[in-house]
Amino acid sequence: MDSRPSNHLPLLAALVSVVLWAAAFVGIRAAGRSFSPGALALGRLTIGSVLLGGLVLSRPILRPTKRELGLLVLAGLLWFGVYNLVLNDAERRVDAGTAAMLVLIAPIFIIALAAAFLQERTTPNLLLGGGLAFAGVVVIGLATSTGKASLVGIILCLLAALSSSIGLVAEKPVLNRISALQATWTCCVVGVLFCLPYAPLLVREIRLAPAGGIGWMLFLGVFPTSIAFTTWAYALARGSAGRVAATAYLIPPITIVMSWAILGEVPGAIAVLGGALCLLGVAIARRVPQPERALMTQATEK
Repeated sequence: MDSRPSNHLPLLAALVSVVLWAAAFVGIRAAGRSFSPGALALGRLTIGSVLLGGLVLSRPILRPTKRELGLLVLAGLLWFGVYNLVLNDAERRVDAGTAAMLVLIAPIFIIALAAAFLQERTTPNLLLGGGLAFAGVVVIGLATSTGKASLVGIILCLLAALSSSIGLVAEKPVLNRISALQATWTCCVVGVLFCLPYAPLLVREIRLAPAGGIGWMLFLGVFPTSIAFTTWAYALARGSAGRVAATAYLIPPITIVMSWAILGEVPGAIAVLGGALCLLGVAIARRVPQPERALMTQATEK
């Protein structure tokens, strides 16, 4: 029996996440006009926790070990809590497309972290690809650093990339036993607890927010949070952290198109050039040597 069609499911799940996360950059930029970073993060994560919780509680739940729980708490704090907070703040200072290109370097961090902590094989391509990616970040920085606000935005985007990378690598071992849905919900709840101090601010802002701003918050909670994180965890559980994460290089071009169509924002030509360097760097970093590629093909055909 040919099992190859089923082998495409992790890729399809990752692509769903990629499209929804591309839309999230636009949604954060739009919702940020009505909500402060902490309030938006709490609102988005609360919606996601409620929706995911309804699904999780309707199914058998595995009790995580102390180690698994510790890893999920780490992933929740960094990937759901810190990531959302700093990215929301960053997108008040830089446009959606530029933010997506900067956060794009996360796969470089992930490949390096996966090699160090998950014993996933890497190659010298990581050094070359990483160098090109960071050169791209420098070019974006030169193109957008017209003041202190832009510089802070760039730093926040890089911090968001690092936070999500550590969180993803922390979650990976847990998915060997815990379902993607349960792991995502646990991380989301941890993120809510982390952002809980912003609850009074959220209550005040939601009373004053226009319908459009509330709609964008709902969108962020339902699609990029509830759906995208679950499909990503599904893909991560069935593929290597480095390879699954590499699909994220599609996010910037999708974000730029969406941002142009919805917000009327387009990064400058030099910033796009920097983003292209980032894309090239990520592509090189994840490149599989030909002998290893042949072995992988043989393994999937057995």
